[in-house]
Amino acid sequence: MAELATTLHLYRVLAVAKVRADWQYRSQFLLYMTTQFFITFLDFLQIAVIFGAVDSLAGWSLLEVVFLYATSGMAFYLGDAFISQVERVGGYIKAGTFDALLIRPAGTLVQICANDFAFRRLGKLLQASIVMVIVLARLDVEWTPGRLVVFALMIPSGTVIFSSIWVIGASITFWTVDSGELANTFTYGGNFATQYPLDILGTWLRRFLTLVVPTAFVNYFPALYVLGKPDPFGAPGWVRFISPLVALTMAVAARAAWTGAVRHYRSTGS
Repeated sequence: MAELATTLHLYRVLAVAKVRADWQYRSQFLLYMTTQFFITFLDFLQIAVIFGAVDSLAGWSLLEVVFLYATSGMAFYLGDAFISQVERVGGYIKAGTFDALLIRPAGTLVQICANDFAFRRLGKLLQASIVMVIVLARLDVEWTPGRLVVFALMIPSGTVIFSSIWVIGASITFWTVDSGELANTFTYGGNFATQYPLDILGTWLRRFLTLVVPTAFVNYFPALYVLGKPDPFGAPGWVRFISPLVALTMAVAARAAWTGAVRHYRSTGS
């Protein structure tokens, strides 16, 4: 716990310093945040276009799909704001500046993520949050204590899952240097896939997103319980409740991957 508290404190100090630097260019800061808000809104319009032609999507109503969109967006954009900067590690390696991170009294992952922290990215999170408030007000859900707990854990669990995928993808960069596009397939691609019901995907892709890159646990399985929907694939009932466990497993895997990658690093020699 003491190590975690120290890490969070270091992240906060470095991130605040970055925000202060960015705020010196206020117009650019606000313009970027506003642009991010409206660009993300275009993703939401895709759902509206689809439901302009159909009444339901694999048995999911418009409000239910919007619920998936909002939960996926909030989880993904939190990870995007605080962790996604790790995907820039390839630039550090190629430039030889990763060596400087190793001699500082802070973890390399914390330094990369905090040094490149961009508060203006939270425009995306704001958009997803507004959609969430609207859809919760309109959804016809009986909010039992169990559903409230599952819903409350969806966003943090999803954030950890997406963040872990970012870290694992970045860890591969220590061997390949340029693997950003591969990692983006599972992060940005995972975000897109979780905006829609798993029901519409092919069998192999459903299994991949459940067993290999477990983005299905970001929101789909918990949403089945919260929305009171049957599982069309006949998975055990307990699967709907294990998103926090999946998130913890992914976090452990990400920590091991990053630690092993840093130990493998042998510098550029420059």
